[in-house]
Amino acid sequence: MSVTSVKLDEIEVVEYKVPLISKDQTCSGGTITMSSRRVRGARSNSAIVGGVYQINGSVETVRAEAVGEKYGKFKPNKFNKVSRAPVSTFSIDVDAASYSNVRRFLNEGHLPPIGAVRVEEMINYFNYDYPQPEGDKPFSINTEIGECPWDSENLLLHIGLQGKEIESSELPPSNIVFLIDVSGSMSYENKLPLVKKAFRMLVKKLRSQDRVGIVVYAGSSGLVLKSTKGDKKEQILQAIDNLVAGGSTAGGSGIRLAYKVAKENFMKRGNNRVILATDGDFNVGVSSNSELEELIASKRDEGIFLSVLGFGTGNYQDEKMETLADKGNGNYSYIDNIMEARKVFVSEFGGTLFTIAKDVKIQIEFNPHFVKSYRLVGYENRMLKREDFADDKKDAGELGSGHSVTALYEIVPNNKGDKMVSELKYQSSEMSELAKSSGEIGTVKFRYKKPKGDSFRAVAMRKMRLDS
Repeated sequence: MSVTSVKLDEIEVVEYKVPLISKDQTCSGGTITMSSRRVRGARSNSAIVGGVYQINGSVETVRAEAVGEKYGKFKPNKFNKVSRAPVSTFSIDVDAASYSNVRRFLNEGHLPPIGAVRVEEMINYFNYDYPQPEGDKPFSINTEIGECPWDSENLLLHIGLQGKEIESSELPPSNIVFLIDVSGSMSYENKLPLVKKAFRMLVKKLRSQDRVGIVVYAGSSGLVLKSTKGDKKEQILQAIDNLVAGGSTAGGSGIRLAYKVAKENFMKRGNNRVILATDGDFNVGVSSNSELEELIASKRDEGIFLSVLGFGTGNYQDEKMETLADKGNGNYSYIDNIMEARKVFVSEFGGTLFTIAKDVKIQIEFNPHFVKSYRLVGYENRMLKREDFADDKKDAGELGSGHSVTALYEIVPNNKGDKMVSELKYQSSEMSELAKSSGEIGTVKFRYKKPKGDSFRAVAMRKMRLDS
């Protein structure tokens, strides 16, 4: 694929309801049995997404240098032997910025930088049509297992969480502050002009009980619009339309002013959130990244969350913006076109703005009698230690209204029923009778807090079985 290749408009996907494993060929729910496992052929890529254009029957790939852009470094998860590491723990991640950012590189005719591809975000971009939770539960839990499509000798364990979708009329009132970068680097059409179009969409969704203020930053920060009721739409839209780019970037002073405005209009029973829109080029302001992260974390603990929207190319700071959103208990999205803006602010309005569960953690204990080894697909920068699962102070991911989370484990079955380890002197090397007789491949547990709570409210457990 070269820079002269056809623009891939056909991969513009807002929502696609495709189960990762066909429901009619696997079991779904709490009990997974070997008898219910059916052999299924691996799907071709074209069965899910339209094919990629080729030039003269070939594809030329060019790795983008992404000069000026910064991405995190991580190593893909490797297989873990259950005999040595029977427990896997990680934080959920509902962000999908990686998908739209990767799409941007492909549309420009380049392969993305390795650090731009976070597999869990590519998976979580889509809607898998999980059932809504019953009663007052914040999310439903869905598990299924089938043949691994890229290695027929292995299994693929699929875990899905579906957040409760709250009707717009029932959502709590919102106190929102738009924090908009209007520095010189934001003058391009895919930056500030797109920011303005995106926020206009959000303003149209506001209700009379909602409030919004607008803070901008460049050479200095300023309050463009004091906190205004959501039914004053013309006044809010006029303030957005008047924004122009120019000056250097002082992100630190701008974010302090945004938090000040949010604090002054704090809603005790509402949703208090700063939404930062930028290309990430923070070059003045707070003296260090650690100081900025500490500020955001402290405001998070006061009940003011931070969501981050990334725009543009050239000097895009992906790693920094993902970190800031994580510290602020907010979402991180990359807006590459108007359709993505509509997806974030219209189709997924509730999930973008309203948290229904925070610090959500998942832990799986695998049974060595049935599972030889496993690897979690993606979530490399969301991995937790085993003891972090029960640590109420350990920060984890948030789940928004209507949002879903999908996690996949590739499993190497223990078809021979191998012993755990060689003979040891001080501990048993034999598996317990329960491990052999239960028929369970493992147990998955979930911990979370309510949005306004400081302690974990519940632990949901689900045993996963295989008939031996």
